[in-house]
Amino acid sequence: MKVAAIGECMVEFSPRPGGGYIQSFGGDTLNFAVYLARLGAAVDYVTALGDDPFSAEMLAAWRAEGVGTDLVDIAPGRMPGLYVIRTDADGERSFHYWRDRAPARELFARAHASGLAERLAGYDWLYLSGITLSIYGRDGRAVLFEVLDAARRHGGRVAFDGNYRPRGWNEDAAAARGAFAEILRRADLALPTFDDEHALFGDRDAEACASRHRAAGIGEVVVKQGERGCLVGTGDDAVWVPTERVAAPVDTTAAGDSFNAGYLAARLGGADAPAAARQGHRLAATVIRYPGAVIPRDAMPDMVPAPPTSEGTTR
Repeated sequence: MKVAAIGECMVEFSPRPGGGYIQSFGGDTLNFAVYLARLGAAVDYVTALGDDPFSAEMLAAWRAEGVGTDLVDIAPGRMPGLYVIRTDADGERSFHYWRDRAPARELFARAHASGLAERLAGYDWLYLSGITLSIYGRDGRAVLFEVLDAARRHGGRVAFDGNYRPRGWNEDAAAARGAFAEILRRADLALPTFDDEHALFGDRDAEACASRHRAAGIGEVVVKQGERGCLVGTGDDAVWVPTERVAAPVDTTAAGDSFNAGYLAARLGGADAPAAARQGHRLAATVIRYPGAVIPRDAMPDMVPAPPTSEGTTR
């Protein structure tokens, strides 16, 4: 099974204990791709970078993690975006961005679309997020949807994490809702976070959020709700799966991204949805004990494969 994760990676500065910042790289779909690769899946990253030293370091780091880079477009004379993470006393984070000229924002300019559609046709899963949708603008999203439609005609499936960040939408919330409606019509697996969905759609609870996604035709929905756990729905069935407790989270950056990677890796390996959710929680509970988006490789928990079941990943 081959997975392509679509989005943007930026230069990351995260706070260091005692003061100062550590420089690394991050982005929600890239975080997902790294964790998925660490769990043994074949995953390529789809984005655009520059020909600068930061971009070269990113490519080298991704390859070292086992993330494929053949689908990365290089824009001469350009540089990737940058963001700084700030955390409060509870480990909750806020982000500050410098990214308006990042080449990833132009990936789905129509000149690139036909070739990219052909190259993505052989992938089993395409993964993207609400942040992915926000960076391309209305015209770029239209091309993205065409590319996804072409991939689905070849048997590809789409996994979507809402990950709504209001500051990333230069249009307005109505544009975000319209873009989400378009992607949900194409999604086979939805991995929303309740707080984001409540902010954008006003869902009253996780059950209502899951129902709205099922009404869009999505057969498998996992509504993440932080320390409460997640609501896992396949077909008409739904079950709460509690999370692992963490006494003192250090940094919740990439908690959802790592959960998604743990979940999809388990599903690709034959686990049923609740077992996959437990694996996602286990990875996320480890990730939030460390600063930054991607934890050291030697800090990864032992992920015990779930036994295969007769239930495959929902189409």
